[in-house]
Amino acid sequence: MKSTILAVLVLAAASSLSAQTIADLSTATPVAGSWTYAPVTGGSEASFSDASGNPQLWVQCARAGRRVSIAKRASIAAPFMGVWTSSMSRSVPSAFNPATGRLTIELAAFDSLLDAIASSRGRIGLAVGTEPALVVPSWAEASRVIEDCRV
Repeated sequence: MKSTILAVLVLAAASSLSAQTIADLSTATPVAGSWTYAPVTGGSEASFSDASGNPQLWVQCARAGRRVSIAKRASIAAPFMGVWTSSMSRSVPSAFNPATGRLTIELAAFDSLLDAIASSRGRIGLAVGTEPALVVPSWAEASRVIEDCRV
């Protein structure tokens, strides 16, 4: 029983830390860089690379399952990734792939968070635990991927 209570407290603390980090993104300056869009087998992908050309974020559509995955570079596993937009924020369960160094979330193509990402004003932010948040400019490339999964 004590271990169950401790686990709940740890998750609650992690969620509140993530929520606090997400809320602070409303005034954050997006990272300098650019988005690219490309069709891929079974769907499409948009990726954001920083000013040095290093990929930082991937938004991918898997048309067969009508799922959109969002992945960011990460050095450790985390149970949730916080996603911030100008109209909505949410912590989404995530999975870590140590081989690629990416933390990924998956959403159904018609999830309202994807609408918020597509219409966000100026920036989109992603926060994971105590790592620095990744704030990127909101360009049309991510929206194109989302739309590809809805057609």
